[in-house]
Amino acid sequence: MQPIFSEKNVLFFFFSDMVSLFFMVTACPVNFEFMNYTIITSQCKGPKFPPKECCSAFLDFACPYTEELNDLSNDCATTMFSYINLYGKYPPGLFANQCKGGKEGLECPATSPASAADVNAAINTASSPLWLTIFTALLVFVKLL
Repeated sequence: MQPIFSEKNVLFFFFSDMVSLFFMVTACPVNFEFMNYTIITSQCKGPKFPPKECCSAFLDFACPYTEELNDLSNDCATTMFSYINLYGKYPPGLFANQCKGGKEGLECPATSPASAADVNAAINTASSPLWLTIFTALLVFVKLL
């Protein structure tokens, strides 16, 4: 009979706790459920989904939230893409496949203080890459397959 706390059991519990801490994700502090998605849905239309219009609209919508979207400790990117796809009825992975950036991802243009205040005065909109957002979109796309 093996003791309950053998070396194997202790190592198993240690690694199990580490894995669960690694995958612990908090709720998104931004409420994407009731956002106005017309900035995307009015410009990014099928069946062709023109990349220039779609990516421009995506950046206009997502850039004010880069800090939250790039934070891997929350589910903001997944939540945002779920609502974009729900309201726009877009094919999975549309933005990840069409919107390409440099090594650091998509660049967000700096916005004027007035337009930033319209979206959320507490969010920093300085140039910041959206590579994690696009990566998350790709993961959502792969998950849906």
